Amino acid sequence: PTEWILQAIIIAWYDYMYTGDHRSLEKNYALLKNRSLKQLKTYKGLISTKTDLLTKDLMKSFNYNDTIRDIVDWPLGERDGFVFCDHNSVVNAFYYEALKIMEQIALVLNKKEDALLYAKAHKDVYKIFNDTFFDSKQKLYVDGDTTSHASLHSNMFAYAFGLVPQKFSQGVQNFIKSKGMACSVYGAQFLMDALYNGGNGEYAEKLLASTDERSWYNMIRAGSTVALEAWDIKYKPNLDWNHAWGAVPANTIARYVIGVKPSSPGFETVEIKPHIYSLNSVESAIPTIRGNISLAYKKIDDNEYLLSIEIPPNMQADMFLPVRANKRLNQIFLDSKKINVVKGRKETEHVYVGKIGSGKYEYRVLLKK
Repeated sequence: PTEWILQAIIIAWYDYMYTGDHRSLEKNYALLKNRSLKQLKTYKGLISTKTDLLTKDLMKSFNYNDTIRDIVDWPLGERDGFVFCDHNSVVNAFYYEALKIMEQIALVLNKKEDALLYAKAHKDVYKIFNDTFFDSKQKLYVDGDTTSHASLHSNMFAYAFGLVPQKFSQGVQNFIKSKGMACSVYGAQFLMDALYNGGNGEYAEKLLASTDERSWYNMIRAGSTVALEAWDIKYKPNLDWNHAWGAVPANTIARYVIGVKPSSPGFETVEIKPHIYSLNSVESAIPTIRGNISLAYKKIDDNEYLLSIEIPPNMQADMFLPVRANKRLNQIFLDSKKINVVKGRKETEHVYVGKIGSGKYEYRVLLKK
């Protein structure tokens, strides 16, 4: 699938961010450049697999010898009625993300001219994507350049990859929520990204904890001890019972519920932004190349909680504390001393309390209506 080719760039970047080792980027840079699929850009400024630009030589350049096709989601019945066109929104959302990352990879490898080219390319695609796929009447993203159908996928991928302008954010988020889990276990990864990044973490948490048929709980109910390829055998009779793409909660809990993400390569700096809603207590240890980040949360009552954290050596963290949307901050204590939030960092469900270095910390947070 077209998206698999583009995802190689995303995976390569995550590997670098989580390890700090740029050698793989350097060794495979030429291959990654080809996998950006810029060669498939048509007169519209978007990519398409439906033109004669897709040649055998091009496929050979990124080690591919099979037919390339846009997949959107898998199995076939998990696409929420997606209408395929010559230029599809989902694959071009991936294209935009790949171009953004290629700019960053080029900077890491000191390829400044390439970085400038990729910067211009993704800025151009951002505008063209919105001009082409955003339907001003529906205020939603449509599936392709010749259809008015708006699926969950065309909107969640646009949101997950940062293509939705702020003024349209709420409407797109409302639409995404209205669709529920209208995607596969593969698509659920990007649904989680879109919801948490769009200020709907509480709804995302409900999906994570759901016991419906289209849930991770259902995999346990079906008798599996590892992640399935699909939500249930009824959606894919020949599904396998050991499929990595079904393990979305594994990274979602670490990256969003606990809220740990590297903000510089190899976790030299890290962002910690927990999204905790219905849980009364949390204990976690997030492994990094520099050691575990330990975080514990305990709800005292509706207006008070304790959050303890330990940062390993040689790491600095930007610390955000959760504040529910229906609550306001009253007071914060760090190791029993009252502190203030850092101004100028507006967040929907968090307050920023500054940077912390290696060591152990305990925050006591008091809220009010």
